[in-house]
Amino acid sequence: MSTPGLFTRYPGNPILSATDIPYRANTVFNAAAAAIDGESILLLRVEDLRGISHLTVARSDDGRTGWRIDPEPTLMPDPDHHPEEVWGIEDPRITWLPERDEWAIAYTAFSRRGPLVSLAVTRDFRHFQRLGPAMPPEDKDAALFPRRIDGRWALIHRPTPLAGPAHIWLAFSPDLRHWGDHTLLLPAREGAWWDAGKIGLGPPPLETPEGWLMLYHGVRSTASGSLYRAGLVLLDLEDPRRVLHRTDEWVFGPQESYEQTGDVGGVVFPCGWIHDPITDELRIYYGAADSAIALATATLSDLVAYVRSCPRPEQRRVAERR
Repeated sequence: MSTPGLFTRYPGNPILSATDIPYRANTVFNAAAAAIDGESILLLRVEDLRGISHLTVARSDDGRTGWRIDPEPTLMPDPDHHPEEVWGIEDPRITWLPERDEWAIAYTAFSRRGPLVSLAVTRDFRHFQRLGPAMPPEDKDAALFPRRIDGRWALIHRPTPLAGPAHIWLAFSPDLRHWGDHTLLLPAREGAWWDAGKIGLGPPPLETPEGWLMLYHGVRSTASGSLYRAGLVLLDLEDPRRVLHRTDEWVFGPQESYEQTGDVGGVVFPCGWIHDPITDELRIYYGAADSAIALATATLSDLVAYVRSCPRPEQRRVAERR
């Protein structure tokens, strides 16, 4: 289900599945998104028949149809030079960094010690420079802000402790390589809430005049498995450690057959979105049941207005931020 009036599923969903990949693949899902020179680009997570994931680029003129997919994997794991990628690379998020005139990709590297956050940069989505791990295991669901905050780069990420809930955190760096000043950004709720226990970032934060808009997923454990649904958060523009508003209800959740049935049923998992400033349309690309990629659209101003109508969370004391 979704909050009435906010999201519209594309009638041609799913827009991409394993049968569209020009080489053998098990599934395709959890794609990052970017608009470049009039094209929509998706950086797909493709899982092969071993269960190991890599990243492949798909391009479209309208962001909906006519996808042109690289004939072979675009970015493969490189365990010889990057042993943290021994079991694959997954779930990318793309951020344009105007200061560096390049795209930054935060992705999950699957190491022998668990998943961790790694970074890479590119200017053309054909050649990539790995910056290496940003966070140790276990950590994932990461994305960069597009500009520095008080002179430092900021990274949203989600560490997973050995015990207890998994919250969304924020870290800062002077150079995209050395990270510190770790701050708890958004806690998972407790009890019966849809986002109790484990939450994680969706697409990269989107800058609006009212604040940074963040779409995040919440995981609820049920007797038949986990349910992945999405909510909205608005962060302060100049101090994103301040959560201005957070939706109580989920705004987007699995309801269609392609979201309910697949390798992991009951999952909608957004990793990328593209905003058209002329029409104000926001295209959200999400993994459906860990088996295909689907598209939903919304109006950015409607999402901001909705989250601003939601309660202001109680602000944590500074001592609780670390």
